[in-house]
Amino acid sequence: MIASNMNTQAQHPDFLFMVEHAVKAPSGHNTQPWLFRINESSIDILPNYERALPVVDFDNRELFISLGCALENLCISAWEKGYNSEVKIADTGVINVCLSRSDSVPCSPLFRQIPLRQTNRSIYNGVEIPEKDMAELGKTISGGNIRVYFHKRGSRDFEIIRAYIEEGNRIQMRDEAFKEELKKWMRFNKKHSEQTNDGLSYLVFGAPNLPKCISKSIISQAVNERRQVKSDNKKIASASHLVLFTTQHDNITEWIDLGRKLQSFLLKASKLKIAHSYFNQANEIRELSVKMAESLGLKEEYPSILLRIGYGKTMPYSKRRDINKVILQK
Repeated sequence: MIASNMNTQAQHPDFLFMVEHAVKAPSGHNTQPWLFRINESSIDILPNYERALPVVDFDNRELFISLGCALENLCISAWEKGYNSEVKIADTGVINVCLSRSDSVPCSPLFRQIPLRQTNRSIYNGVEIPEKDMAELGKTISGGNIRVYFHKRGSRDFEIIRAYIEEGNRIQMRDEAFKEELKKWMRFNKKHSEQTNDGLSYLVFGAPNLPKCISKSIISQAVNERRQVKSDNKKIASASHLVLFTTQHDNITEWIDLGRKLQSFLLKASKLKIAHSYFNQANEIRELSVKMAESLGLKEEYPSILLRIGYGKTMPYSKRRDINKVILQK
């Protein structure tokens, strides 16, 4: 049962603070597929499969990456409140964060970026990101089985990836199940968005705040192969770089680890005023993912997250559900 736990709220204001920041993590279609259980000295993060995307995310890879992003936000927020955090991940993907008070916990310079980070789906201005800033972004990914590759606009690999994104768009937009799942998470006007506080806002699609029956028709007509390919090619052309994250074993533990590193990367990008959005089409279709890895010369690596980055104007922020709806009652 999911509900507000008033005793927990009274006893653990610091833990609630951590959850409030954890839920600002990104997720596919903004489904927010997480639950939290607040214990006496720990917080559990659990997958909420009722908010899974079985068509586009058939193996729940992106779901667990989102949980990793939420975990990183939670740990950064714990440091802000003076707590050390020890993380344990079960085979099922349930994450336990043991929290202990400490006088020597460093504050993260990325904490203030948590509420500022956003997925920016606009067309960017085409300005190239300086090498020193790219180097700063690269420092957030070090060690372990997670790797990151930067592909500058105009390079051979940039064009290879763009072609795979286009092919992925064409396949997905011909898939009625994919389109139905996408439409399920569309929010067609301001009232609709405020009713759910999740999903893809009408603002994402550049639609006006019209009655739902009208805006639904406008947005639904835009979900087609020709428009999607044209729109995404224009967005990719406005980017400075495409950024590809890979894993080596393609399992739950690595996906969560990738989420943590990805979130640090995104918070650092936010600090540098660098915008980002996702282009995971080729990663989400297994046969395309394999072909793309081969084309890029990636051996024994799984393409998992693909971003475009650049400079763009701040866009409206995605809504988040009330934390009382994501906290499990004991």
